Amino acid sequence: MLCQRLGGASDPTSILLAVDPKKAVLVVEDDPASQLLAQTILEQAGYEVLTARTADDALAQLDRKLPALILMDVDLPGRDGLSLTRLLKTMSPTTSIPVVALTAHSSLQRRQEAMAAGCIGFIAKPIDVHSFPVRVADFIGAPEA
Repeated sequence: MLCQRLGGASDPTSILLAVDPKKAVLVVEDDPASQLLAQTILEQAGYEVLTARTADDALAQLDRKLPALILMDVDLPGRDGLSLTRLLKTMSPTTSIPVVALTAHSSLQRRQEAMAAGCIGFIAKPIDVHSFPVRVADFIGAPEA
C-alpha cells in the first residue's frame, strides 16, 4: 500500500490517501478536457489510468486489461454509457468490475437510471478535484451493490 498526499505537504486542505499502486481505473469519457482532468487527478493519487472516448474504445481497453473500477460517462457518442454498463454486467469477466456513472445531468431520475443499469454509484460533473480521488478510493473498496 502506498500513502499519497494530494495537494502537497504544506497545503492544509491536502488529503492523505492509501492507494494500491496496482489499481487501475478505466475512465470512459468523450470530452477530452474532462478525461484529462480525471486522468491527471487519479494519476497524482497513484492510480494507473486507462482511458477511452467511446464504448468501442472501452471494450478494446477491457480486452487488454481489467481495471479495479470503471468511471463511465453516461452521455457517450454512439452507444451510451448506460447501455455499455448493462452490456458489461452480462459479460464475464467484467461482471464483477464496479462501474460508477459520471454525468453533468445529476437529476434523481438520471441517478436511478444509472443504478438500474448496474452502476454502484454516481459522480456529478464537473468533478470536485479534492473529493474525486477520495470517492474513487471509496468505490474501489466498496462491495458490489
